[in-house]
Amino acid sequence: MLNPEPKLHAPLGLLAELTHRCPLGCPYCSNPLELDARETELDTETWLRVFKEAAALGVLQTHLSGGEPASRRDLEVIAKSARDAGIYVNLITSGVGIPDARMEKLADAGIDHVQISIQDSEADSADHIAGYRGAYKRKDELARVVRKIGLPLTVNMVVHRANIARISDMVALAIKLGATRIEIAHVQYYGWALKNRAALMPTREQVDRAVEEVNTLRERHKGEIVIDAVVPDYYAKYPKACMGGWARRSLNITPGGRALPCHAAEIIPSLTFWNVREHSLRDIWMNAPSFKAFRGTEWMQEPCRSCERREVDFGGCRCQALLLTGDARATDPVCHLSPHHAELAEMAADRTEQPYDYRRLKAPAPQT
Repeated sequence: MLNPEPKLHAPLGLLAELTHRCPLGCPYCSNPLELDARETELDTETWLRVFKEAAALGVLQTHLSGGEPASRRDLEVIAKSARDAGIYVNLITSGVGIPDARMEKLADAGIDHVQISIQDSEADSADHIAGYRGAYKRKDELARVVRKIGLPLTVNMVVHRANIARISDMVALAIKLGATRIEIAHVQYYGWALKNRAALMPTREQVDRAVEEVNTLRERHKGEIVIDAVVPDYYAKYPKACMGGWARRSLNITPGGRALPCHAAEIIPSLTFWNVREHSLRDIWMNAPSFKAFRGTEWMQEPCRSCERREVDFGGCRCQALLLTGDARATDPVCHLSPHHAELAEMAADRTEQPYDYRRLKAPAPQT
């Protein structure tokens, strides 16, 4: 008897990566090492069509991201088109490169929420991590503009060895800026972050203290700010469900228009990704081979196939499985049941004080 097709849910979220251009060079960026050049970016009209198709498919929320989405001159038009389609619009910004007047125009265009990344609570350290002098000051200024306009604000803090000791200070800063939520996200090692893993990786002791600190802060600031925390994979017992399950609840579109089941999926060489230039979003969601590849549970190997958690974490992250085992179908090594789990401790112990390899958008090769 043929195995039944996995239940097809409607996607709820769309990550719209409008550009890979960004003034910052954050070494923990999860964008791919080969960034999309400006010349390859989707045009305005295509994004407008994508949002209409997304709404029709069931998408409720879109995250306008990058790179720095404000690098696009048509950001206001793009934001308005998503809002006009009936989609809640979250702007994910570095906080650098958006003048106060433009932030007001973006609010008028329909932005519902703003998320600003802040690299540290100390200005010098924050600027060093971002690879941009003055970044901390500009983020502080923009956050105040966002709150003055009246938009809800989330502060995002990516945690690694250089700032993990200042989580309490970061929460205090977020409250000072008027944020209603702070996302404390330990580095996910893909793209540029994987390239810098040895320079970013905290120790087990630092991670344990940070987890305890977050729990204490949640109790202390209950009702004042929401504190979300993403546990670091390399020190976990169970893996996280990739995007709530591969191609189950969300999707993202790259600057060049490739539709991905998850942000890092392009590292899996066996997959072919359809482009929104040639396919509708509905066709991609329902029929693209890359979306069907790991949807559901039938693709699983042991120990995932017979595990009672197979529809909880869906085997974990396919990209991480490939990067750490060479097999995208393998159990995510984060899981303590994986035969590769012990190797994570060795990788986490590989630390260096070498300078960061900053993320930079290389100029395209000259035409010949």
